[in-house]
Amino acid sequence: MTPLVIIRPEPGNTASVAAARALGIEAIGIPLFAIAPLDSPLPAGPFDAVLAGSANAFRHGGDQLKSLLSLPVYAVGETTAAAAREAGFTVAAIGTGGLQTVLDSLPPGPLRLLRLTGRERVSLNPPIGVELVEHVVYAANPLPLPPGLAAQFAMPAVIALHSAEAARHLAALVAERARLSLACIGPRVAEAAGGGWASVRAASSPDDTALLALAAEMCQTRGQ
Repeated sequence: MTPLVIIRPEPGNTASVAAARALGIEAIGIPLFAIAPLDSPLPAGPFDAVLAGSANAFRHGGDQLKSLLSLPVYAVGETTAAAAREAGFTVAAIGTGGLQTVLDSLPPGPLRLLRLTGRERVSLNPPIGVELVEHVVYAANPLPLPPGLAAQFAMPAVIALHSAEAARHLAALVAERARLSLACIGPRVAEAAGGGWASVRAASSPDDTALLALAAEMCQTRGQ
């Protein structure tokens, strides 16, 4: 079986590696990003709710998030919802198909949302009557390619990509791509990776479960 390399930052890396191994995949976790908080002031309120696309928003939001605890949270998925609850928030809704789907499912406005986000983020189109105010609370800082991973990339491997930022960083680090196949969490991520790879495929839905299912298939068929 072709090994799977997971490069997302911690703590997601460890969680994805464990989930992949539970599927019988030979998974190797080597983060190529480190999450760091950003000290930026909260935008002026009031707000009706919080919109969050990553658990990192609550892990790295700092003490200023305490002033928002009365607001309900619309979370992109279960992991983000769990982090919101751990931080003391009440979760109003949990999405299954990305933040845009969460926005599209909201009741008619007027509604003013505070989006807690990372420095690199997906552009969103709020529905009529919904105002979206962004607050950047963390950054995923790229790391250099360690020698062990460079050696791994000299052999056939499948690489799981959880973001377009990860795809672009990987593409900048790896020149010899013909032995490497990419399992991407969505079409936008696949597009960001560029060309020259053995194969590039996108998961059926933008979540870790679908991504790892795709990766398992690719690992068993040598990425094709």
